[in-house]
Amino acid sequence: MKIARLVFLGTVALLFLPPSGFPQSPFYQGKTITIIHGRDPGGSGDIRVRAVVPFLQKYVPGNPTIVNEYMPGGGGRKAANHIYGAARPDGLTIGNVGGGVVASAVLGEAGVQYNLERLIFIGSPYSATHYLFLTRREAGLRSLEKLRLHSGLRIGAQSVAHTNYNIGRIIAWLLGLKEPKFVTGYSVPERDVALLRGEIDAIATSYDAIARSPDWVEKGIVDFHVLVEIPKGDKLPSFAHLPEIETFTRSEKERKLLMMFRTLRLAGSPFIVPPGTPKERVEILKEAMRKTYQDPEFHREYKKLLGEEPTPLMPEANEKAIRELPRDPETVELFKKFAGPGPLPSR
Repeated sequence: MKIARLVFLGTVALLFLPPSGFPQSPFYQGKTITIIHGRDPGGSGDIRVRAVVPFLQKYVPGNPTIVNEYMPGGGGRKAANHIYGAARPDGLTIGNVGGGVVASAVLGEAGVQYNLERLIFIGSPYSATHYLFLTRREAGLRSLEKLRLHSGLRIGAQSVAHTNYNIGRIIAWLLGLKEPKFVTGYSVPERDVALLRGEIDAIATSYDAIARSPDWVEKGIVDFHVLVEIPKGDKLPSFAHLPEIETFTRSEKERKLLMMFRTLRLAGSPFIVPPGTPKERVEILKEAMRKTYQDPEFHREYKKLLGEEPTPLMPEANEKAIRELPRDPETVELFKKFAGPGPLPSR
């Protein structure tokens, strides 16, 4: 009887094992994760993601293959719309978008088909950053005085509502530039080539883009005019001599505008997952992000590629930053004028 009972119990146990009779493999083993970029390849956002990818692959159980696809358009809105409404919520598609995607939703911009409250945010490789406003040396605008006397400065950017576009317009407004013209439609490499060829005169760009082009500083190819600190007070030693943009504000309204830009930018360049993705797969991806951002080797690789330390937002902090964004109606309406295609407002 004992032998028969043991055989029975063993048979029952086998019924509850996977078909192979062995423990199941991790879900991601043998799978491919696709990262949809809301940008063209070659810029800072692309390089940040590429710094993350080997570590994400390392820390996701099953070590899936990870591939990159690019879906530029609308300052990242096209990619965010795709992740929100078209991508399968199976944990195999992740988006990475710039802070402009967050700004566009907060500002109620046209073309936003995603809901920030339903998108799943799983972390950002950086939050703190610095923006610099610069002109090509051949334009002869070596001082702020000359810059302000010049009329029709051509300022290049990726697209309307892109972060670089928004801050470029805010800087031009606060500096009181005469009739600046905003030229869009570039990838980052195309924008930089256009600057050097004289097709545009100026750009607002993050510090890591400058770090990747040391000749611009070493050979005096460009002139730097102002700095934007995010968060405010986060100094950049190599450009400590430049005035910070807030010194040009005249009112509380203008300071609130800058505060909104800084807060939106602190949302970083978030990774996003479609609504409805199974919770256990979301948690796998979040935990892989946590481990990535805590890995000293990731910090070394990021600095090697981008010229600065990462300032990652863990998934929980990333979600909190998005949910708690300020939505002051007066400031939102003012900000919308800078994120749109129309003329700059009067001061």
